[in-house]
Amino acid sequence: MEEYRRYIEENNFVSQDKSSFFLNWVKRFLRMGLSNILSNQDKIKQFAESLAVDNSLQDWQRDQAKHAVELYLNMYLNSVNKESMGEDLQFTQILNRTRTALRLKHYAYRTEQTYTDWIKRYLRHCAGEKIDFEKSSSVKLYLTFLAVEKKVAAGTQNQAFNSILFLFRNILQKELKDIKDTVRAKQKQNLPAVLSVAEIKSLFNQLEGTRRMILELIYGTGMRVSELTRLRIMNIDFDNSHIVIKDGKGSKDRIVSLPKKLEDDLRIYLSKIREIHNKDLTQGYGEVYLPYALSRKYPNASREWGWQYVFPSNKQSVDPRSGKVRRHHILDQTVQKLMKKAVRSAGIVKKATVHTLRHSFATHLLMNGVNIREIQELLGHKNLETTMIYTHIVREMNGAPRSPLDMLD
Repeated sequence: MEEYRRYIEENNFVSQDKSSFFLNWVKRFLRMGLSNILSNQDKIKQFAESLAVDNSLQDWQRDQAKHAVELYLNMYLNSVNKESMGEDLQFTQILNRTRTALRLKHYAYRTEQTYTDWIKRYLRHCAGEKIDFEKSSSVKLYLTFLAVEKKVAAGTQNQAFNSILFLFRNILQKELKDIKDTVRAKQKQNLPAVLSVAEIKSLFNQLEGTRRMILELIYGTGMRVSELTRLRIMNIDFDNSHIVIKDGKGSKDRIVSLPKKLEDDLRIYLSKIREIHNKDLTQGYGEVYLPYALSRKYPNASREWGWQYVFPSNKQSVDPRSGKVRRHHILDQTVQKLMKKAVRSAGIVKKATVHTLRHSFATHLLMNGVNIREIQELLGHKNLETTMIYTHIVREMNGAPRSPLDMLD
């Protein structure tokens, strides 16, 4: 993308003090992942539609964004030499095929973004180092580069490896071999942070209304933040006091208890959300994303109340896959920011994130005598060993030896 910046500056399409803005607009456009089947004009049109529903933008910003993308598609790409264009075209085709394969296998959109991003980095690294990216040895070299030079965490390196493994198996139709002796980043075994009951109470006291209910629901059910933001109306069963978590991690479903304390507030909240949905319907919108091929099988289901998100965004936006204007769910980052602010206000010095509420949920259940296997089911863990880490936390909290200083008379 820096080449694009140089191109528009050297050709005096834009002054240097504004080129960074043009660069950011193009990055935003590329993140939409629009199909290459579309013409440049259609791509620009869909990008403009996505900006039109963004109420945080002013008209001059929308004009600037459109101009930046027009320069990128109609001028910059045409100026790239044939050799470079051929390489870019090959990489673009690989990324498009990867997206298609991920969608056919029903991978989450976030996973699609992560995989394509790592594959893109891998391809760029191979091109820069003049390495044949289709050879398994290139993967070994890249993983070693990440561990030794970039000093990435073990989880990050594994994420990169899983992405590249998907590329080789599903796109290049090759098996990775001889990578057992690859330099791997060291896996640190850290106990997760857990808040005490007093800290949980203090945290919730910093919030009110919907913001408080969001964090209480995560702590009260042990949901992951992504499971909460993608929760649908139909998945809340007030009669049986439980919530069905659909397509959790590993595409698994599970049932968690709906806290009695939240039932009344949740009913009142949902009645307000229904008013917003009805208003969207009267304006010709009200459609929500449906997983798999349900939108084709049930054309009208996307506008039904039961399919709507429990926590919808306060504004409509363009779906990056279909180009349709929809009211999406709130972002995971929104909940993370909410948690961060509450932690700071409560004066909690522990490194607490939204996921800390899930750790606290499991630990407090274990401290209250709930069976470890039942906690495993509530958390949706595949292996019991994953859940057993909370027994170590409880042991640390309850079984720590008494300090000799406290034993002095």
